[in-house]
Amino acid sequence: MNIVDAAYATVHDYPGGSETLAPRLGMSAAVLRNKVNPNNTTHHLSLAEAQRLVGLTGDKRILHALALDAGDVLVEGCAGEAAASDMAILECMALVFSGTGNLAKTIHEAFANGALSADEFDRIKAVAYVARRKIIRLMGRLETMVEGPRV
Repeated sequence: MNIVDAAYATVHDYPGGSETLAPRLGMSAAVLRNKVNPNNTTHHLSLAEAQRLVGLTGDKRILHALALDAGDVLVEGCAGEAAASDMAILECMALVFSGTGNLAKTIHEAFANGALSADEFDRIKAVAYVARRKIIRLMGRLETMVEGPRV
């Protein structure tokens, strides 16, 4: 998902949509709809507005779209989480295996015809992004279990 589609989805998936969200952003519903309309070439969300939108909705699709486009990964914080248990690690590992399995399947399907299209690559990139997030999350959970000082 690109940032324009992510902004559109964030507004339209919010309970009450632009009608309830726009006043909280200090603009009319019509202006907000125009700013997130993928077909509008003259009105766009500013960075500050996008930041407020994420903060108000708690919807991080815009951040994930930015990270994916930059080749980075957004991993949501683990603040307040207790140290992971063996079962929590097992759950994280299962998610990693699931994510890498989905990635392998997506790559396999993309090469079924012997060529790789731009759309197929974009799909692989999106699935790889999810797999990378799961691996990073596992590493974060493992880190909470480290005992003693690092040497």
